[in-house]
Amino acid sequence: MDRMRDVREAIGEWISHIALRSPARLALGTFGAVILLFSGLLSLPAATASGERAPFIDALFTATSAVCVTGLVTVDTGSYWSAWGLAIIALGIKVGGLGIMTLASLLGLAVSRRLGLTQRLLAAGEARASGLGDLRSLLRTVVVVSFSVEIVIALVLLPRFLTLDYGVGRSIGYSSFYAISAFNNAGFTPDPAGLYPYAADFWMLVPIGLGVLIGSLGYPVYLNMVRGWQRPRMWSLHTKLTLIMVGALMLVSAGFLAVFEWSNPDTLGAASTQETIGNIFFQSINQRSGGFASFDVGQARETTWLLEIVLMFIGGGSGSTAGGIRVTTLAVLLLAIVAEARGRRDMEAFGKRVGTEVLRGAVAITMIGVSVVVVGTAVFMAQTDITLDRALYETVSAFATCGLSTGITAGLPPEAKGTLIVLMYVGRVGSLTVAAALALNKQRRVIRYPSERPIIG
Repeated sequence: MDRMRDVREAIGEWISHIALRSPARLALGTFGAVILLFSGLLSLPAATASGERAPFIDALFTATSAVCVTGLVTVDTGSYWSAWGLAIIALGIKVGGLGIMTLASLLGLAVSRRLGLTQRLLAAGEARASGLGDLRSLLRTVVVVSFSVEIVIALVLLPRFLTLDYGVGRSIGYSSFYAISAFNNAGFTPDPAGLYPYAADFWMLVPIGLGVLIGSLGYPVYLNMVRGWQRPRMWSLHTKLTLIMVGALMLVSAGFLAVFEWSNPDTLGAASTQETIGNIFFQSINQRSGGFASFDVGQARETTWLLEIVLMFIGGGSGSTAGGIRVTTLAVLLLAIVAEARGRRDMEAFGKRVGTEVLRGAVAITMIGVSVVVVGTAVFMAQTDITLDRALYETVSAFATCGLSTGITAGLPPEAKGTLIVLMYVGRVGSLTVAAALALNKQRRVIRYPSERPIIG
């Protein structure tokens, strides 16, 4: 007993040492370990409908896509995996949506009733808490919002599946799966045909779309809105920018999608006006991160692909289940452009000044994201004979953890699947987290060089 206690203490001290020295590396390692765990579970014969062991590359791809809440698949989710396999995928989505470090802190809080400094720092980084003092309230908000929204969505969808004669057990399983997948912006569907058969079924599309929208806002926004629901004017700048950017991008997306696809008979052109409008708004929510599709994206026009590539790269809110560079990053870049165009020294919004360090972070996140996508697309094209338009769409979807696809994922060679696995992993843990994990040390310079302004443009 004493020896076991000594081993546990030694392991705890080792983990604490790594966490304090490099929390980013610990987060990367933990996330990778969880992906491998779910890969092993999906490799079991009981996880497939045929009872045969799934190829490891497909099990690893599906596990990565689930834990990274992406939605890209190499095999049909509804027909290839068994009920046990679907349960594993749903659990992977839930774990990935909450965030590994956040989940670890929740478990630690439940056991010890208090959080250590290391756990607080790690969870604050994962959930984008504004400060350590907000962490306990933020974690409570994470649990309440995520489970409440998922339960409500499942209860709304359950009667619909019962009317389709799915049976009680299957209806409960499907409604729960869709609820978890929607709120966590995962895009997985347990139906073999996906959402295509429900393109005119608003009983299905509305709760799923609302779940994706709520999940893409971010836990800091929920916390701020819950605390100040009676005084919207007192909401934080982050909350205001997130809500404005999400609403604006939805309208822009819906407008361009209507222009590009209204007359396309292979997507929206053959539907009624009511169905078309409903699908446009449903797709405008999912284009940034949700990953659900009510029509065949592979049949859409290339202009629509370009629109979706841009929207996927932007993604959702910080600290949310969405991916991409995040809407507040785009907002800061736009504020910098406005300030420069007006000749102002500071970036300002809603009576607040945005510091230059925030702009540096936004530029860094954007440039790292662009670099990862460019390199990933080049590698992906070298591994396949796929054209640039489809290759760029697939790699951006993987990096932005969106999950939309033009239909090429299932036929990819193993090495191309590996490239998408890496992109999903990098996109979920965050570009800056990867950069911090690879950095050997930090340097604090006491001496600063004299400034000089180069000519720009």
